[in-house]
Amino acid sequence: MSKAKDLRGASIERTTAETSIQASWTLDGTGTSDIQTTIPFLDHMLTLLAKHGFFDLTVKAKGDTDIDDHHTIEDIGIVLGSLLNTALGKKEGIVRFGWASVPLDETLAQVTVDLSGRPYLVYNVDLHSQMIKTLDLGLFEDFFQAFVSQGGLNLHINLMYGRNPHHKMEAIFKAFAKALAQAISRDQRVVGVLSTKGSL
Repeated sequence: MSKAKDLRGASIERTTAETSIQASWTLDGTGTSDIQTTIPFLDHMLTLLAKHGFFDLTVKAKGDTDIDDHHTIEDIGIVLGSLLNTALGKKEGIVRFGWASVPLDETLAQVTVDLSGRPYLVYNVDLHSQMIKTLDLGLFEDFFQAFVSQGGLNLHINLMYGRNPHHKMEAIFKAFAKALAQAISRDQRVVGVLSTKGSL
C-alpha cells in the first residue's frame, strides 16, 4: 500500500444558525495549516496545534462573533473532535495513550490523552476572568469539552503554574498537540486495538 493511502484524515462542513465551518485534518501530516476563524488568538492556537502535532489542518469559520465568541470557539471544538474520530476510524494499530509536559518561560502545562472512546475532560486550568484583548480565555474550556465529546477521548489538562495568560494557553495547546500526536501514532506491535476488550 502506498504511503499516500496510509494517510489518515477527514473533512467536514458544518452550518448552523450560529456558525459556518469548513475544515479538514490530515493526522499524518507535516505541520502545515490554513486557519481563518475570525478570532486571531484562536487562529494562533490552532496553528500551534498543527505545527507541534505535525498535523495538516485547515479551518475556515464564520460565526456570530458580534454577539459573542462562544459559539464559534465551541463549534470549532465540535468539528475538530468529529474530524479526529472519523480520521482514526476503528483505531487499529494506534498506541492509544499520549502524554506531554511543555514549558513556556514561567509556565508549565501537562496534558494526558487516552483515545478510549469514552469522553471525559479534566480541566485544571484557571483562566476565567483572564483576557487576550477582548477574548475571554475561559471559553477554551468549552472548546476542549466539545472536542472531547465529539472525539471520544479522555483528556486531562493540568496547568501546573504560570503567570502570563498567553503563555498559559500556548503551553496547553503545544502540550495537547504533542500528547495527541503520540496517542495517534501507530505501533506494529499493536494487533487490532490496544484494549483487552477488543474494541475502543
